[in-house]
Amino acid sequence: MLFNTYVFIFAFWPISVGIYFLLNRLRYVTAAKLSLVIASLFFYSWWNISYLPLILGSIGFNYIVGRLLQVAVHGNHDDVTIDKEDKDQRSKRKGLLRSPKALLIIGLVGNILLLGYYKYTDFFLINLTEISGHTFPLLKLILPLGISFFTFTQIAYLVDAYRGKTREYNLMSYILFVTFYPHLIAGPILHHSEMMPQFDRLRNKHWNWNNASKGIYIFCIGLFKKVVIADTFAEFANDGFTSAHQFVDTWVATLSYTLQLYFDFSGYTDMAIGAALLFNIVLPQNFNSPYKALSIQDFWRRWHMTLSRFLRDYIYFPLGGSRRGELIAMRNVIITFIIGGFWHGAGWTFLMWGFLHGAGQAVHRMWMKVGKPLPKWFAWFITFIFINIAWVFFRADTVTQALRLLKGMVGLNGLDLGSLKTLAPAGLFILIFLPIVLFASNSSERMEAFRPSWKKAVFMAVIFVISLLYFNRITEFLYFNF
Repeated sequence: MLFNTYVFIFAFWPISVGIYFLLNRLRYVTAAKLSLVIASLFFYSWWNISYLPLILGSIGFNYIVGRLLQVAVHGNHDDVTIDKEDKDQRSKRKGLLRSPKALLIIGLVGNILLLGYYKYTDFFLINLTEISGHTFPLLKLILPLGISFFTFTQIAYLVDAYRGKTREYNLMSYILFVTFYPHLIAGPILHHSEMMPQFDRLRNKHWNWNNASKGIYIFCIGLFKKVVIADTFAEFANDGFTSAHQFVDTWVATLSYTLQLYFDFSGYTDMAIGAALLFNIVLPQNFNSPYKALSIQDFWRRWHMTLSRFLRDYIYFPLGGSRRGELIAMRNVIITFIIGGFWHGAGWTFLMWGFLHGAGQAVHRMWMKVGKPLPKWFAWFITFIFINIAWVFFRADTVTQALRLLKGMVGLNGLDLGSLKTLAPAGLFILIFLPIVLFASNSSERMEAFRPSWKKAVFMAVIFVISLLYFNRITEFLYFNF
């Protein structure tokens, strides 16, 4: 189910909120939580009910492994208080299911195999065919919606359990943590500590008008970003990536996609945060004006912030981080971003995109060692240009298509000034919204400063009605594909 549909806005969302708070008001707390679990699973099944057993199986597997990890880890902690003889006897009794490290490996392998089967099998078969010359039939699997996000969320849970940072939760609470529908399909990638306690707080079980007004406000902003702005830029970007090859049209295509992705992803983030706020649940910030960044490192502190946190905590740090010198640190950051690129999609273009960002981070680290800061305007400029170049690989269907765009962007195929009239609508849209991206307050800042007023109500009503007028071209969010 999409946020930007009539059925979600006028039926599913208000009904699920109403049932949840009605049951809480009647003091059926467990039933209220169960209603939200059922609603979230219904939300997921709306796309394709045949994948409901898949997500339930993933949840069951990770819940069992997580509980076993908790028992094993706490058992190890208990060993500190017993004498050596007892400790030796207990060690002999420990089998595979009592070893935290073995359990963690089982959990990680299980999750990676699930993700790999659905997301990367055909990619490897295609490349194996090209390398061997033997034709391997493709499985043509349909990627289950949200599999990357609910898999990463549960991997984080298992690692935290291994580190002794989790406590015991019942199965229903765990299912709700994974499937809570505002974040289920495209993030943010959550830690258990950010979500599970919120559902158990007594004050969160009562309707809160302040949270409701703030949630609807930010949801309306996100809806407008998606259906009015992002989907308009999508038309310009799609046309450009299909045929653009000269200087002007390739830059229009690239900037259109850069802004499409910005408004699409920030729009989803706003709607997810807004939808969750009506339940008095605060999702972590996931987007903070990334195109204002003054370095590629700064960009990743602002773009998909929970993914950046995941890559840092569960890949970069375990690889050794920066503890073994600069060369190893640069190697680790490049590996981390290549993995991050491959997580986004099974293709050489995504691997190249990840490599570029990893290499950009490595160059930034070296430059910081030189100790000569660039003027802010120039630091922003080269960062923004680099991000645009990298997005070409992110968006392109093939490396050949990406190289065509890049050749055009550096003027190797001519300037194509004659196309200015044809490209005028796209250019005008870019000139209007790029300054907004760079200089206006972002949604998080607006939400923090939000105070209910009739002016805010009028603003919300206007952008909501305008958004409804664009519902004739309902499209998925870009990050649904990852």
